[in-house]
Amino acid sequence: MISVEQYKPSLHDLWNEMVKNSRNGTFLHLREYMDYHSDRFVDFSLIARDDDRIVAVLPACREGNTLCSHRGLTYGSWLVPLKHFDVTTMLKVWDAAASFLREAGVARLVYKAVPHIYHRYPCEEDLYAIFRNNGHLLESNISTTIDLDEPLPLDRGNKRNVNLAMKNGVEVGESCQWQAYWSMLDTLLMEKYGKHPVHTLDEILLLQSRFPEDIRLYTAKHSGELLAGVVMYCFGNEVAHCQYIASTEKGRQLKALTLLFDYLINESLQAGYRYFDFGISTEDGGHYLNEGLVNQKCRLGGRGIVYNTYEIEL
Repeated sequence: MISVEQYKPSLHDLWNEMVKNSRNGTFLHLREYMDYHSDRFVDFSLIARDDDRIVAVLPACREGNTLCSHRGLTYGSWLVPLKHFDVTTMLKVWDAAASFLREAGVARLVYKAVPHIYHRYPCEEDLYAIFRNNGHLLESNISTTIDLDEPLPLDRGNKRNVNLAMKNGVEVGESCQWQAYWSMLDTLLMEKYGKHPVHTLDEILLLQSRFPEDIRLYTAKHSGELLAGVVMYCFGNEVAHCQYIASTEKGRQLKALTLLFDYLINESLQAGYRYFDFGISTEDGGHYLNEGLVNQKCRLGGRGIVYNTYEIEL
């Protein structure tokens, strides 16, 4: 008998244990990451049990009569174990969750599936359950990803740019200059988009202190001057993901970002990651495609995968 309940803080350790042992959970789904912005969202995460055994967890927040895969996360679907969980169990979990949510006054579910590249083992039973429950695609954002088992080479132009950056004396590597980089990032984002980074400096420093092996900063410099940077989110040995990317005008002239990406791709390959994910190149739920940006990423060897969001009426 499957039952569903709302997460509460007393279940913190059991939640984290489930995430760590799941097929499709990442450090984003640990409570230490989710709860840093608890003041912004009404957490309404769900736990599914088979008798007393936890069989699935869903990171989520509530907005009126809508339950959303947690808004503070890029993705957050049902996180499920490797063993003793198949598609028949997923359908039972889905039915139990729908009944629980309807009784709680929730009429709609917005569901951000974990992209397959983050799965430690195949895990798309939830997509079948969405189909069975008459869900439909709400958003589709295209990301650009390198398969590091068989990486495509940089194109000719980017190879020239790497050599040019090295000849210009650009130096790349891991950095602890978070404050300097955040100041540069904030300035560039405000100039181009009129927006601040999603995370404040204090927030990213807090998260980095909690996940020092998973959240890392890499920069490109010339004669000590900061030219470009990338914040990497590192997921086990599965995915190295670019979270924040920025370059100054001088950095663009000296091709600093190309050299930095070449360094990061090779470092990820040597470290045993399966995928290098540049991140999405879309806005407005996928309706706007930044063609120039996706072209740049493809020229570095990436190809498309999607981050899909579904809508289900309960």
